[in-house]
Amino acid sequence: MATTRGGSGPDPGSRGLLLLLSFSMTLAGLCLGNSVERKIYIPLNKTAPCVRLLNATHQIGCQSSISGDTGVIHVVEKEEDLQWALTDGPNPPYVVLLDGRLFIRDVMEKLKGKTNRIAGLAVTLAKPNSTSSFSPSVQCPNDGFGVYSNSYGSEFAHCKQTLWNELGNGLAYEDFSFPIFLLEDENETKVIKQCYQDHNLGQNGSAPSFPLCAMQLFSHMHAVISTATCMRRSFIQSTFSINPEIVCDPLSDYNVWSMLKPINTSGALEPDDRVVVAATRLDSRSFFWNVAPGAESAVASFVTQLAAAEALHKAPDLTTLPRNVMFVFFQGETFDYIGSSRMVYDMENGKFPVRLENIDSFVELGQVALRTSLDLWMHTDPMSQKNDSVRNQVEDLLVTLEKSGAGVPEVVLRRQNQSQALPPSSLQRFLRARNISGVVLADHSGSFHNRYYQSIYDTAENINVTYPEWQSPEEDLNFVTDTAKALANVATVLARALYELAGGTNFNDSIQADPQTVTRLLYGFLVRANNSWFQSVLRQDLRSYLDDGPLQHYIAVSSPTNTTYVVQYALANLTGKVTDLTREQCQDPSKVPNESKDLYEYSWVQGPWNSNKTERLPRCVRSTVRLARALSPAFELSQWGSTEYSTWAESRWKDIQARIFLIASKELEFITLIVGFGILFFSLIVTYCINAKADVLFVAPREPGSVSY
Repeated sequence: MATTRGGSGPDPGSRGLLLLLSFSMTLAGLCLGNSVERKIYIPLNKTAPCVRLLNATHQIGCQSSISGDTGVIHVVEKEEDLQWALTDGPNPPYVVLLDGRLFIRDVMEKLKGKTNRIAGLAVTLAKPNSTSSFSPSVQCPNDGFGVYSNSYGSEFAHCKQTLWNELGNGLAYEDFSFPIFLLEDENETKVIKQCYQDHNLGQNGSAPSFPLCAMQLFSHMHAVISTATCMRRSFIQSTFSINPEIVCDPLSDYNVWSMLKPINTSGALEPDDRVVVAATRLDSRSFFWNVAPGAESAVASFVTQLAAAEALHKAPDLTTLPRNVMFVFFQGETFDYIGSSRMVYDMENGKFPVRLENIDSFVELGQVALRTSLDLWMHTDPMSQKNDSVRNQVEDLLVTLEKSGAGVPEVVLRRQNQSQALPPSSLQRFLRARNISGVVLADHSGSFHNRYYQSIYDTAENINVTYPEWQSPEEDLNFVTDTAKALANVATVLARALYELAGGTNFNDSIQADPQTVTRLLYGFLVRANNSWFQSVLRQDLRSYLDDGPLQHYIAVSSPTNTTYVVQYALANLTGKVTDLTREQCQDPSKVPNESKDLYEYSWVQGPWNSNKTERLPRCVRSTVRLARALSPAFELSQWGSTEYSTWAESRWKDIQARIFLIASKELEFITLIVGFGILFFSLIVTYCINAKADVLFVAPREPGSVSY
């Protein structure tokens, strides 16, 4: 009997083939989509956004909508060009490509008032000249967080007598509801302008025709209102959510500090141990995130202190000095004295080996690179000197400085008027806690000489650090500039003064800062961090922290930052001692006789090249250089609305991106949408019909029957 097998349903093999075809088409669509995206969009890779920062009461900065903001590009090279974007242009909203010279308060106020027509702002880099100025900071930096207040030194509070940053326009402390980006690459700026000229310029004054060149900016911020609000939301998320979404982080990093003579860091100094503090700041900022060259506002000062520390450590009798010297490099001073307020807090609460009562005197380096003459000004606090004992100590401090400067004819120490307040300085946070004798050394007697305070233009050129064009990078590294010589002289004065303040008498004239050290440090921090000298002083795993350009000195929220690491290791190599420990011993010196982690820090660094330049000679450096947390006590105490301590926080975000592309008219977009829907509905109908007739269209062939005999 012959039997056959068959059926009227769709064949499983045919269905598998359909699934395979569908998957292939989907995969091809994704690949094609990526290819199409690359053809449509031109990404802008060298940009810096304005981001949102928050404190106890305010939010400042910028943000885009959650899906990014898009607008037709309009180039503004003179103020009259704004009219098109603000009122006349027929295709709003616009993204304004603003010439850097017009990035001023008056122009920004006009843009801020037209948010319905302005989708965003892209700012080009200007070329500063000898008469220009730009400071987006406020005129009275860190107001309310220093020593002066309405209840103490009210005549000096709120910069009543001296506007220290007289040129400040306060833009960096404003809140903008649209995204603002800095274009750092001149070639990308040229591409944008060419796109604008090709598509967005009408003929004979008429409106341009579609397609138009547009820009899309993504910089949506998660945090809003204030630090108290965002920290509370983050706390609630962390407490009750399995996958918490943190919306902001406190600004924090580490202070770098070291001692002239080693101390046991596991304990505390005795009350009668006396310490001279030499301090400066590490950080700066600008309007844009992580663009903070800080040449005059920070770098020149901490480079000078590094050179002074090196010079002082070469004194033959430093181990016999009756007083110790502590070098401190504070982080976060730009944001209401984060680093110094934390160190004072730790000293008061027994969390730091040096206590406030151990401080004998305090010498701070302010801005020192723009001396218009030989003068270096000594600023003191008039309020604490109402105490006779403090006044006498301050007088002795000034006399010591003047005596130290007498041997350096290139630097003339000048006394400031006794009725003038201290400029913004870390010393103010120490005076807020205790009356101590202190002085701030600066190149200005009144308002800052720095015309680019806390701006993107406070670069090497601002402090006249330039190099011959024909030199190689290695030659630039070792080329001693005039600025390096001038700062080396200031470092010499500082080192000699610290030597005398520590009780030294025999070798003052032999202490001399090295201009070669200063010029290498300036080159590394302001021109090219990825150089042979910086490479030699760092651990191998920190090489990625060195960029081919200058380092940026924004405190940020991830720590330690590049600057902190480099200063830490530079100070260790300049003041420490190269030992003969092996790598294993260097990483765990507790097993080595006569070595102590409580007294010293040990660092295994790459070292210099050998004579053939074929490999490095790694070595173990022993020093007293350590890191101390620079996180505002407000966050330790959960006092997010504090007016005593800094409360600055940075919003989190998911995507920072800028790109340009061509956009069609609204009419064409509508037609495209309708056609797309038509194709969609047609596809659905076809799919339904095919599925309904699948048993007819996809009939499996009958198998040959098996025959029985």
